[in-house]
Amino acid sequence: PNVALTEQMLSVYPTIFKENGSVTPGNSCPISDGAAAVLIMSKEKAKELGYEPLGYIRAYAFAGVEPHRMGIGPAHATPLVLKKAGVELKDIQLIEINEAFAAQYIAVEKKLGLNRDIVNVNGGAIALGHPVGMTGTRLTMTLLREMERRNLTLGLASMCIGGGLGGAVVVERK
Repeated sequence: PNVALTEQMLSVYPTIFKENGSVTPGNSCPISDGAAAVLIMSKEKAKELGYEPLGYIRAYAFAGVEPHRMGIGPAHATPLVLKKAGVELKDIQLIEINEAFAAQYIAVEKKLGLNRDIVNVNGGAIALGHPVGMTGTRLTMTLLREMERRNLTLGLASMCIGGGLGGAVVVERK
């Protein structure tokens, strides 16, 4: 948390989308610059090229809702990806969910029944920024690196994509 930012300072920010709304610059993620490149290949190809895989994509899924419900997409994509991966939410050890807005994340958290102790453990987009164009890579790499640090095997990353879409991926470290 930003210890220099007080509740009083946050109270002077205007709401963004509607009068008397809850979304303000103080509880929204900043858009930040970012670029990424990743190598995705089969385990056999990685071995052939001398690479040690950081993780494996176990399953991925996308879902859509009405565009005016933008932000809730992860809550719809997550059950789909869990089913495809053959796991339940209780099996997931670490989660990264893009938080465009605090209210958006809280809605996803409530709908899925997420445990805050394992979600965005190093801060989400409100703290770290939202690098449009590489958010999926940022989420997945942050997840895999933290799974490696904690010696965990199963993780989930999910994000809203705008226009009512949501995407999710289950990754595994062996």
